[in-house]
Amino acid sequence: MKKTETTQSKKRKLTGVVTSDKMTDTCVVLVERFVKVPKYEKFIQRSKKYKADDKGNTKKIGDKATIEECAPISKDKHFKVIA
Repeated sequence: MKKTETTQSKKRKLTGVVTSDKMTDTCVVLVERFVKVPKYEKFIQRSKKYKADDKGNTKKIGDKATIEECAPISKDKHFKVIA
């Protein structure tokens, strides 16, 4: 069977803020999300840092970045910057 271009990508896309750009072709993106605590029925903010492949070091600290899941590039990098 032939794959069509209309199939949806199942890769995760996350949006966050660049917190570090000191590595070559890599930036660290801080992604924040809200999670509901069932006991108190309250929302709290959770955050996680992801290392993302950034060819040419296009992003600087403080920039918004959208990252997409990809095949592992190194031990810690399994995302790439798409915007």
